[in-house]
This record gives sequence, C-alpha cells and structure tokens, in this order.
Amino acid sequence: MEIIGRGADYNPTSRFERLATVDDWEHLDATDVDSAPRKVATELFDDQSQSVVTENNSPDISFSYSLNPYRGCVHGCSYCYARPYHEYLGFSAGLDFETKIMVKRNAAALFRKFLARPSWKCQLIVMSGVTDCYQPIERQFEVTRQCLQVAADANQPLGLITKNALVTRDIDILADMASRNLVQVNISLTSLDQSLTRKMEPRTSSPDARLRAIRELSAAGVPVHVLTAPIVPGLNDSEIPKMLEAAGDAGAIGASFTMLRLPLGVQEIFLHWLEQQLPEAKDRVESRLRSVRGGELSDSQFGKRMRGEGLIAQQIDQTFRVFKKRYQLDQSEFRFDTTQFRRPDPNGRQKNLF
Repeated sequence: MEIIGRGADYNPTSRFERLATVDDWEHLDATDVDSAPRKVATELFDDQSQSVVTENNSPDISFSYSLNPYRGCVHGCSYCYARPYHEYLGFSAGLDFETKIMVKRNAAALFRKFLARPSWKCQLIVMSGVTDCYQPIERQFEVTRQCLQVAADANQPLGLITKNALVTRDIDILADMASRNLVQVNISLTSLDQSLTRKMEPRTSSPDARLRAIRELSAAGVPVHVLTAPIVPGLNDSEIPKMLEAAGDAGAIGASFTMLRLPLGVQEIFLHWLEQQLPEAKDRVESRLRSVRGGELSDSQFGKRMRGEGLIAQQIDQTFRVFKKRYQLDQSEFRFDTTQFRRPDPNGRQKNLF
C-alpha cells in the first residue's frame, strides 16, 4: 500500500525487538486489498525528559553540546542518520520516525536551568544536532523560538542547523544575537532540483525557499553557512558547483559537506526508498556509495564516516574545495563570543540590578 508525503512507507523491525511482523496479502483476493495511496497522520507526544542539552565527544563534529527540542522529524528525509534514535523510544526508524514526534514543551525552562548551573563554562551549543529544530510543527509549538530567547537573554552562543525556511520567522531574535557575534545559521542544501527533494525530503522547504531564507538572513546581518549534506554519490554530487554558486549568490559566507552514511536501520530504509522512488538510479548510487565506503554501504569509523575514502570521495572533496573558493565560501571561520555570557536565574526571574 502506497504512503504519500512520507520518506519511508513502512516500519522495519526495531533492532531491540525480538519478534517481527510481516504483512502477507497473498491469501486475499486482489479486490480485497485497498491499493489507493493513503496519508498517515502525524501523532504528537509530550516528552518528559528532565534534561535538554546533550554532550558528545565525537572528533568528527565541531561542537560538544547540542539541544534538540523534538524527537523524530516530520521532514521525513529518507537518508536521515537520526532515524535509529527513535528505536530507543519503542518506535520504528521507518514511518514511525516521521509520524510519531516527541515534543519537549518545557525545553526552554530546562535550557535556562542548564545555563544557570555554576559548572557551566560558556561554549557553543548547537540546535539541533539530531532532528530539525524548525520542522513544520515548530509553527505550532514555538519551542525553538523560546529556547532562542533564553540564549539571547543569557548571551549564550548558538549554532542552528535546519533545512526549513521557517527559521526566518525568528529573524528578530537572530539579528539581535548576530550583532553580538552570538549566532550562526547553517542551512542544509541537498539539491536545486525540487522534483528530487520532494521525493528525498518530502516535507522540507523547497530549494528556492531555502535560498530565499539565506538571502533574508544575510540581509539582516545573520551569518549563514551552507551544508551540502549529505552528498549522495551518483545522485546529487554533480550539483555541487551549482549549489555552491547559488549559496554564494544568496549571501552565504561558508560551506561544508558530509558524505551520505547509512547507520543501522537507515541502510534498509534508504535502499528501499531508492528502489521505490528512483529505481533507475539504484544500482549507480549503491555502486558509488560502496566505492566511498571501502566496499560497504556504511562506515562508522571516526575520520572516515563523514567524508568517505577512495577515488570518488577524493574527486568530490576536490570539486567542493575548488567551487567553495570560487564562490567565496571559504571566508575565515566564524568566531562566537563567549565573553558576554550572563548566567540566568534558573527560575526565569529578573536579576536585581543592584
């Protein structure tokens, strides 16, 4: 049965489950099976986490702390490396990941308490290191905006990662923080071909909308870095020059890329998506992906997992470097100012001035 508007159309068995269920339609008459495409509604759940900032020690990532207002992501990107995290909640990494979303309604209060800890030594925090902090449900809950305001009040530096033009809603806060060197926005641009992004990232903003967001943020003085992430060999790597040109023209000041990686259940989901949506590209993409992963489809080794290895990976890296320089996306790395940090009251009360 076809599921429309989603990146995954089924739920593979979680790696933590001992039993698997399989739909078997063979015993039914063809007229008994409803083959019409159907929509699956998004379900929202309250997340009861008592902390909201997480720490990582990965040498492949340039930041140590991240804040994720949501678990799961409505965007439904077929390749999303965050899908396996949903299995820890008792859900599947497939359709569940994009239809069963956990909302951290009290994230702002938890964030304020985190920043108020005497042990916190101010450094960059990134929203979000896992799922998109500006996914469509943010329009309803405004959890990200509330957290932004907490950071702005405390002069806490933030990096934002998103592929949704909804980020421009918060230009008022972002421009104010940017004037104090407290924020940088990273916008993911995976293709300029909307017919491809509709399939690969069904509920994200269009490429034109993302470029428009870069222009609006840049015009407001907010520094924007573009992530051509992920690069899928044999699918979107040929677009690197045009994507970087478009990003540079829109006002971005920097760019970087990561190679597609398919950890755990993401491999099955992505290959199924390829077979369903782009069958003519499946063999080519799988072959080239193996060529950058030492013959495998995924590699979790630090130092290799984000870039890949081999001739094709080297060609992609070289192409990226050449056009990054050509379109002036190699400006000096943005420096966040941590000296202005003011420890907030954990309960959100205004501190006395005297």
